[in-house]
Amino acid sequence: MIFAIDPARRAVTSATNAYRGLAAFRNNRAGSIAVLAAACLTWMNAHADISVRDDLGQTVILAQPARRIVSLAPHATEMLFAAGAGDYLVGTVAYSDYPEAAKRIPRVGGYTSLDLEAVVALRPDLIVAWKSGNAAHQLEKLRALGFAVYVTEPRNIDDVPSDIERLGLLAGTGTAASSAAAAFRARHDALRRRYGGRPLVNVFYQIWDRPLMTVNGEHLISNVLRLCGGRNVFASLSVLAPKVDIEAVLAADPEAIVASGMGEARPEWLDDWRRWQRLRAVRNDNLFFVPPELIQRHTPRILDGAERLCAAFDQARARR
Repeated sequence: MIFAIDPARRAVTSATNAYRGLAAFRNNRAGSIAVLAAACLTWMNAHADISVRDDLGQTVILAQPARRIVSLAPHATEMLFAAGAGDYLVGTVAYSDYPEAAKRIPRVGGYTSLDLEAVVALRPDLIVAWKSGNAAHQLEKLRALGFAVYVTEPRNIDDVPSDIERLGLLAGTGTAASSAAAAFRARHDALRRRYGGRPLVNVFYQIWDRPLMTVNGEHLISNVLRLCGGRNVFASLSVLAPKVDIEAVLAADPEAIVASGMGEARPEWLDDWRRWQRLRAVRNDNLFFVPPELIQRHTPRILDGAERLCAAFDQARARR
């Protein structure tokens, strides 16, 4: 599918200018052709559409770089700042708290409860959405109203720098975006070289307590687990963020349990697993916490979370 926000533009001005240029140089055919070609090339470069495919394979077209951007997810806000487009953000959603400047951007609701009227009132020329977080019918309504919608849905670590580069193209901040993406890839490669060959650690990653929730093998978090030499014990489940029960965790008997919770503090329910002394993770004291903003957001900071996770798995290996 192709989505565009601006009406088609015609080369009327270009043609007029070309004619005038030809008349002015009618006594010098070679000169007139050269000037005409240069003028046309300049016009085409200035008016060329920006065309980018999003994470759903949909093509988003802008007639010029976006200067009024609305982000519909905290991770999208952070990615736009990483791409050098933070100054063009005019609206975002609750929990968009990084970097510090993001806290000052007007809110348009939460990512699961958007205020569409507030979004429309901001007159964005680009909306950056999240497939797994935003309601599909609301995104379709925004498209129907003529807004350009770029959807992010990273499923592996390599998608993060790719999204940064594409957002940079849409915002006309390609140089900053390319630099940020290159730095991310270099750091990712260094972690992969360091931890890629280490013995596997069977892991249960806990998103929440009630209901008890985890991630499957397609989730970005599982990609981080694999980077550190971890094996998700629930990787085979079909749902991206499935509910499981205590009996299933006991049967899987993970060597480590990793939880994130909702804030910077270690969730109390992580230590509730100590009631189950038969679990290897409990016997070896392998109950680890990683702040959610460092591993559950699809942003450059996910490598900060990966570093913490990799260090935790090294502790688990040392306790065997």
